[in-house]
Amino acid sequence: MQVPLEISYKNVDKVDWLEDFIQRQVDRLQRHSRDRDLISCRVAVEQDHARQQRGNPNRIRIEVSIPGKKRLVTTAEPKVVQKDSENELRNVIRDAFRAMEKRLKKTLSERRHDTKTHEEPRALVTVIFPEEGYGFLKETESDEEIYFHKNSVLHNDFDRLTLGTEVRYEAELGEEGLQATSVQIVSKPGSRISPEGGDVLDVPEGRQPR
Repeated sequence: MQVPLEISYKNVDKVDWLEDFIQRQVDRLQRHSRDRDLISCRVAVEQDHARQQRGNPNRIRIEVSIPGKKRLVTTAEPKVVQKDSENELRNVIRDAFRAMEKRLKKTLSERRHDTKTHEEPRALVTVIFPEEGYGFLKETESDEEIYFHKNSVLHNDFDRLTLGTEVRYEAELGEEGLQATSVQIVSKPGSRISPEGGDVLDVPEGRQPR
């Protein structure tokens, strides 16, 4: 980005994990776009003083500036206020950035007159259960893990997937994390079979699938 990340707090303590967590979300946002497409990013973390009495949730506001004097803004609040305020805050930050990611990809795609495929991130198949009809992907530039079902694999290509297959994908946030809504094969390396019966990709230490 041309301008350093700005984070503001209102009635929220600036704890050690919070700024680092937000920075990781911004890094992900940059990977899903192009660095020169982001001029600045401002994140506001807010909470009403009356939260304890009235149950007001944490609120996240993200403002991103892109070339052409255009600004994109998203906000997010939890649907249900949780007792664990730290977990709630993590979830609402993640939701706000996923919403911004979706808006940013759509806006930049329209601006470039590009195809949707070119905007999709890439990942590797790291776990696959052929008989059960599902598996997991990991982004090629992060440890983000994404569940996919065979019905999300384009062109009925689920049976062609092996461990290490590179794919393009689109994902959305489900109840249990990221879930791929579309998966398209890019390339097909080899694979091996795990002792438990599922295929598991040989990946570098520190990036083992769960």
